[in-house]
Amino acid sequence: MGFLEALKALLPGRVLTREAELAPYESDALTAYRKRPLAVVLPEKKEEVVGVVRLCHQYGVPFVARGSGTSLSGGSLPVEDGVVIALNRMNRILRLDPKARIAVVEPGVVNLEVSRQAAPFGLYYAPDPSSQPVSTIGGNVAFNSGGAHCLKYGMTANHVLGLEVVTPTGEVVRLGGESLEGVGPDLHGFFVGTEGLLGVAVEITLRLLPKPEAYHTVLAAYESLEKAGEAVSLIIRKGLLPGAMEIMDRLSIEAAEKAVRAGYPLVEGLLIVELEGPKEEVAEEALVLERVLRESGALELRVARDEAERQAIWKGRKAAFSAVGRLSPDYLVQDGVVPRSKLGEALREIQRLSREYGLRVANVFHAGDGNLHPLVLYDGKRPGELERAEALAGEILKLCVRLGGSLTGEHGIGVEKKGYMPEMFAPEDLEAMEEVKRALDPKGLANRGKVLPEVAGAHA
Repeated sequence: MGFLEALKALLPGRVLTREAELAPYESDALTAYRKRPLAVVLPEKKEEVVGVVRLCHQYGVPFVARGSGTSLSGGSLPVEDGVVIALNRMNRILRLDPKARIAVVEPGVVNLEVSRQAAPFGLYYAPDPSSQPVSTIGGNVAFNSGGAHCLKYGMTANHVLGLEVVTPTGEVVRLGGESLEGVGPDLHGFFVGTEGLLGVAVEITLRLLPKPEAYHTVLAAYESLEKAGEAVSLIIRKGLLPGAMEIMDRLSIEAAEKAVRAGYPLVEGLLIVELEGPKEEVAEEALVLERVLRESGALELRVARDEAERQAIWKGRKAAFSAVGRLSPDYLVQDGVVPRSKLGEALREIQRLSREYGLRVANVFHAGDGNLHPLVLYDGKRPGELERAEALAGEILKLCVRLGGSLTGEHGIGVEKKGYMPEMFAPEDLEAMEEVKRALDPKGLANRGKVLPEVAGAHA
């Protein structure tokens, strides 16, 4: 029996091989990259994932696990002549324990659904990527996703307590557990953010938090991005730790207005600050925050008076990425990180690079932790414009590393950024990563061709 026949015997009626069936899986949210897989499989339980991975190992066929395909770095791009393991049907919340404050979920569960199910118990799941209405927990684990509120609460890794993982050889292992206090090496923490290189998570134990008692959400308008960036540093220096601090520039404000009519003022820089916690604490911090924002030169301050106004403020920010599609037929999204103190310098340099390359750049970013999200606008139908956009995006990544930051904050390396890994890591570091990969995946089958640059000896 050949490989495809064995797959079809394992998953009757749930192996896609026809051209029209494969087309939706050819790319993820980074649509500039496309690959045609050999097949897409649709498992409905973990035993089927184990069976698929073991078949891939037996026949030497590469595989990629995929959720909703919202990766912005090509992380869930298929491997040519490989298998896509589409996990969306594994979308059950297996257990929600309000006393232990945990949820045990399958990888295809949508991020926001966890909070919806936990809400009646006064709990929620903190990591909130902009894609949270559609992105899956499995994908969030693969990329260690963050979100607007990761400044105060941390990334996905801070909220994953345990994992059940199918390794690239088809072995099933449990990492971590259900407690905040782990014993031994932090193996589940090690797995989070490895972008599918070390296997497929089939069961994930999440930490839930009590919903904040009160929110205080402020919109501050500035005459320049630099002033908005300076305000962020000032807020932190005053001892405040908001739940979130986000900055948008004029282009992204325009896009958000066209898309969702958020009612934003049309200025050069917009800062969203959200305080959250016990009522008395938030009330005290709100007074300090208002004083700081006025000192920082804000042209206008708006405070959300109720939950509807709060959601309206966040709707514009959360819609910013997709809304930019109204300004340009194509765009690339980067997510480099710079130290908070270098925000102003980074933004000035991005504006200079934008002029030099003749391409518009819309800026949206998690200002509190220096996670930039410059969106490079281009038209793929114009000869050479994609290449110019990629070159500009690459310059922005190099800038982030040069300023003491990182190539990625939450979108991952994928295929898009792997060529820039030597900018940040020495050859010895890359070889150490490759050794770990070889030890756990001797045939180089799991998400082949991602993250590790070929120059470091990665599997082709």
